[in-house]
Amino acid sequence: MSGCMREDKAVSVLVTGSSGQLGRDVCRELERRKIPYVGRNSDTMDITDRDIVLKQIQTYCPDVIIHCAAYTAVDRAEEEPERAFAVNEVGTRHIAEASKKIDAKLLYISTDYVFPGTGTKPYETTDAPEPQNVYGRSKLAGERAVQEILEQYFIVRISWVFGEHGRNFVKTMLRLAETKSGVQVVDDQVGSPTYTVDLAPLLCDMVQTERYGVYHAANEGECSWAEFAEAIFQEAGKSVAVERIATGEYKAAGAVRPLNSRLSKQSLTDAGFSRLPVWRDALARYLSGAMDENLRN
Repeated sequence: MSGCMREDKAVSVLVTGSSGQLGRDVCRELERRKIPYVGRNSDTMDITDRDIVLKQIQTYCPDVIIHCAAYTAVDRAEEEPERAFAVNEVGTRHIAEASKKIDAKLLYISTDYVFPGTGTKPYETTDAPEPQNVYGRSKLAGERAVQEILEQYFIVRISWVFGEHGRNFVKTMLRLAETKSGVQVVDDQVGSPTYTVDLAPLLCDMVQTERYGVYHAANEGECSWAEFAEAIFQEAGKSVAVERIATGEYKAAGAVRPLNSRLSKQSLTDAGFSRLPVWRDALARYLSGAMDENLRN
């Protein structure tokens, strides 16, 4: 039975992390569909505070919670694991508890980093997780909190995210192109970029069903980070040489990165959901509308 504090439920969807890269595009898609929603970010709802989470979610009483909020600083997580787990595990547990109290659907965004990153085959949703860094372990802990508290849920693992808002690899490469004629980029880490503008409609489609489960969602096709960088420069018309290097040659210290970030999207097909467009097409669309001040925010 719903534990909402008010009877007139005007909010259909609550989006956490609404000021983030993915959260903004989810809110934009909900607005486009004329679906009532409210967005919450770290300033307006601290998900590590259980009382605040329960109070706000019971007050808004959404039918659906799309949980995009996360600690995503992969390298910094190695230095402050307590903070990463506080947000990604404990915060997610609070969201799941609130979801259960009001009988709302919950969609939790997870990551390819829950896998060990070995081999060359795309990971299936049924493959055993074995994260190799703090960030991956904290996101897996969030998955398990959702599965422990709720019987029905959506868990969507994504990889190599880029969009108009926030920091991402595409923006980093274009900034480097302003001052450098060449860059070194690892060529032995392979995965699939995920364009938030393509992902957001899928998430909104998903929560309007009862096809619960674990899913992998990324744009179709695969590439290495070096190939991704080359495509960015080509699409943007930048003359920058990419020197392909191995992960072991990369000097920056930080978290262990998976060599294999390939995700099988068979789960989407089996459930009747449309897969995302090819990543190169997504990149071209992104750059065609982003070669202005938007990209430099």
